Amino acid sequence: MARIRRSVLTILCLLLACRLAAAQSLAVAAASDLQAALPAIAAQFEKDTGQKITPTFGSSGNFLAQIQNGAPFDVFLSADSDYPKRLERAGLAERGSLYVYATGHLVLWTRQDSGIDVRRGLTVLLEASVRRIAIANPEHAPYGRAAVAALRHEGLYARVQGKFITGENISQAAQFAQSGSADVGVLALSLALSPTLKSSGTYFEIPESAHPPIEQAAIVLASSRLKPLARQFVDYLKKPDTVRILQSCGFSVPHAAVPGRVPISVSRSGSARSAAHG
Repeated sequence: MARIRRSVLTILCLLLACRLAAAQSLAVAAASDLQAALPAIAAQFEKDTGQKITPTFGSSGNFLAQIQNGAPFDVFLSADSDYPKRLERAGLAERGSLYVYATGHLVLWTRQDSGIDVRRGLTVLLEASVRRIAIANPEHAPYGRAAVAALRHEGLYARVQGKFITGENISQAAQFAQSGSADVGVLALSLALSPTLKSSGTYFEIPESAHPPIEQAAIVLASSRLKPLARQFVDYLKKPDTVRILQSCGFSVPHAAVPGRVPISVSRSGSARSAAHG
């Protein structure tokens, strides 16, 4: 009987340890364009600190609504800096914890076998061969709003609006384009550079002058029970190793993060290259 009791106690202690370990995992609500970058950042963070990150990916606007309704996240990595600012003003995020960690970029992407020359830019969307265009839902996805803004800037929105297939977030829009449900996608550069899309398609970077900046920000949420760890993670986004991961995934990073950095720029043929900026 004593041996049985010891075994039961051992099992209970192990279960308790597992629960405590799970409870210490930082819950991060992350914009879908971070699907390539965040797992690498989280792995490095765990290696350096011993602390785990549990990311949930989705559209930033949907996360805003979920957080306003009490969703139990610790950190919000938004693709739109306005959403964290709104949470901060409403008292739902820690004042002073907001950090603009990156700027995203918009591209026109198509499969290699589509026969569509995206190097022509957004005007290619007028061609008869382009029957369906995948974009993220502009109502709650920052990349969707940027896509609409770029099309309006070029005077194309009204002429191609009827071709839209709308994804719930930018990741779903990419799935539509990759699967052939859409002929072309207006996507995040970070997704176009991901191994799957990079190997199966080509892209053209839409000029930044065609749409408002896709400024992305992180913030610690007021409801977090792991605020010190959450602040540590947001600070970790400023580290040189993290900055390099973000840059390699196609993001521009604030100059203040790494003095003398070499940001990533992209040629119109879709190949990533380094370019020094003064």
